[in-house]
Amino acid sequence: MHDSQLLALQSVTLFPPAFGYISAGIFGAIIGSFLNVVIHRLPREESIVFPNSKCPSCGSVIAFYDNIPLLSYLLLGGKCRGCRKPISARYPAVELLTACVFIAIAWRDGLSWALPFDLVFAAALLALVFIDAEHMILPNAITYPGIVFAVVARLAIPYLTGTVHFDDIPSLMTGALSTSPVWLVSLAGAFLGALIGGGSLWLMGWTWEKLRGVEAMGLGDVKMMFMVGAYMGWRLTILTIFIGVLSGSIIGILLMARQGKRDMQMLLPFGIFLGIGAIASLFVGSQLVEMYAGQFR
Repeated sequence: MHDSQLLALQSVTLFPPAFGYISAGIFGAIIGSFLNVVIHRLPREESIVFPNSKCPSCGSVIAFYDNIPLLSYLLLGGKCRGCRKPISARYPAVELLTACVFIAIAWRDGLSWALPFDLVFAAALLALVFIDAEHMILPNAITYPGIVFAVVARLAIPYLTGTVHFDDIPSLMTGALSTSPVWLVSLAGAFLGALIGGGSLWLMGWTWEKLRGVEAMGLGDVKMMFMVGAYMGWRLTILTIFIGVLSGSIIGILLMARQGKRDMQMLLPFGIFLGIGAIASLFVGSQLVEMYAGQFR
């Protein structure tokens, strides 16, 4: 590391940890505001850059002072300044949730090379969750670049840090890969994770369709899990699917109980639950896997 880089890192440590977390939260709220644009426009095949944001009700352009994350919503009382129609609660919810997730990632990663990669990955997951909830689609414009990003991250983070970082790497550094550099083992883990993530969902969907004659798994879910698997590795990918299936089943049962009917063909956007599972696995997945594996040692 160059002396200038070392001095820069030392200067950062002069700030109290709270300053870093507050900065991460503010940055997360700003990114959340951008994610709202992505969530609204991407499914409609509109540009996420131009034109400026407008009120969905009256079409009036939103001024910059009315577009401050979280604060503007509170100051306006949740209503458009022009037409006074209610602003969807989804907008502040996305901003607040993104801020919280970014704070949690900053607490987990600290000031490291992994931090920006984890932030981008989490932001992509949040966008997919809310788009799937609103439109029941998982756009290729996010999943395809997400797969490429995951492969790049799996190469870059071990190369830049010289550490294993990813949860699956220690389990892969045996046998034929025992003498391989960490970045190569990480890349192999990306392919294995993608195969397990996307491949298992595709196989489940194909099997269900053959047995029941009903499509059970959209290709959007498969592509999403290719992205998740490539980034998180095989262990956390399995955990992601488990959490996704479990949470989806619980919500499905609760919805059927509320509606008072038993409809096994009820359509639920599975991407929501896979996204929840992936974010949970990103934070505490390694600990959960180790706790489970410890029961058999």
